[in-house]
Amino acid sequence: MVEITETAAVELKSLLESEEKQDHSLRIFIAGMGCSGIQYGLALDNESNEDDVAVSNNDVSIVMSKDVSEALNDAKVDYIDTAHGKGFVIDNPNAVSACGSGCSSCQ
Repeated sequence: MVEITETAAVELKSLLESEEKQDHSLRIFIAGMGCSGIQYGLALDNESNEDDVAVSNNDVSIVMSKDVSEALNDAKVDYIDTAHGKGFVIDNPNAVSACGSGCSSCQ
């Protein structure tokens, strides 16, 4: 199950309120592949699909496809604010790096 930290939940609730989208959920989706494996995207969504898995955590609704849900088992959505930038991040302890020899973007 995907978990959302308290910090991320506070930021997301604030975003939903400022965008007047309190009826929306946080959708996690596959945005592509990279050297470090699957890249995930986040969006606000008020629709659901037949194969969606819905999770509620820290009073925030998260939706994703079944495939994404399985890949993100035990993952956490967090919010960071550092000197390098701020935003939502997904920490997936099960992620496997796809980088190997011949990977030009890692060198």
